[in-house]
Amino acid sequence: MTPNKLNPILKNYEQLNIRYDPDQGSLWCYMNPQPRPCITPTLLSELKQLQQSIFDSFESPQFSALYPINYIITASQVPNTFNLGGDLNLFAEYILNKDRDHLLQYATSCIDILYNNAVNMHRPLTTISLVEGSALGGGFEAALSSNILIAERSAELGLPEILFNLFPGMGAYSLLARRIGIVEAERMITSGKVYRADELYEIGVVDVLAEDGEGKQTVSQYIKQHSRSSNGLRAINAARQRFSPISYDELLDITKIWVEAALNLTKREIRIMERLVFAQDRRRKKTATDSGRNRVLRTKQDRRVLNAVKLPFIDNQGLSIKHDRRKASDRRSTSEVQNKKEDVNTETI
Repeated sequence: MTPNKLNPILKNYEQLNIRYDPDQGSLWCYMNPQPRPCITPTLLSELKQLQQSIFDSFESPQFSALYPINYIITASQVPNTFNLGGDLNLFAEYILNKDRDHLLQYATSCIDILYNNAVNMHRPLTTISLVEGSALGGGFEAALSSNILIAERSAELGLPEILFNLFPGMGAYSLLARRIGIVEAERMITSGKVYRADELYEIGVVDVLAEDGEGKQTVSQYIKQHSRSSNGLRAINAARQRFSPISYDELLDITKIWVEAALNLTKREIRIMERLVFAQDRRRKKTATDSGRNRVLRTKQDRRVLNAVKLPFIDNQGLSIKHDRRKASDRRSTSEVQNKKEDVNTETI
């Protein structure tokens, strides 16, 4: 079997960038949604396609033997942002038009992806979320859905939906309650507060805390340590899921509650959502400007992706990349890197 056989998984997507590390059997999935870093319908569709291709790969013993998938890492290609959550612009349109069917369809697509991630696709693998920057609303829910949540120390995570009189309806309640209990989960949901990753690590929401700028190395270190005891650790995860199982029906029922609550929002509350969309656009433009000033290429072939995995790895053309063909791992000078750190926008939405 040639590397091209990986193409069903490592295909070209519009809003996903996939890399496979054969040494660790890890699949790195970088989100790059457009026009803003939220959970777009296109991103949902491509995540569904990816999950289906992973399911199919496990049905082929020959494929699994040559290209095992032991870890799936969800990360972001957008600088300083994991994901800002649901597509509020789309929500506002559906709510104003009282379009219950499309609102439920969007929400159901979210929990379809989230559920598969939470139960590690019912396969002998481990799902990992790497949060660098902000993970808000549905972005936080997506991060919570992985078996392991790794976040850099100053990453910001929160559920701001209560600010426009709603609640996070695509998994947050179910996932947080299982991690920290119902009382603490409701306190977090109703506060609308944005937390630093180190705060959430202390209460058990974040599993592994990475130092700033070291998220990818921390993931690799975690995989290296986990692989030594993977049989026992995956059995413990299975026992946890048996002790406190999360069911698809539970997620769907809560999502239906969310849809009805969303349809009750007033025009004033919808305007708040629209202002958040404006803030997301402004944040995206500033990030693009900062990236341009520091001459950082942010495309589907983002240099950050190559830095995330060890060489050799297999790219989305099915080619084995054995050498770093760039002149340097990062052409920016030390002073430019420091300036970028100082310019990071810590404004939260």
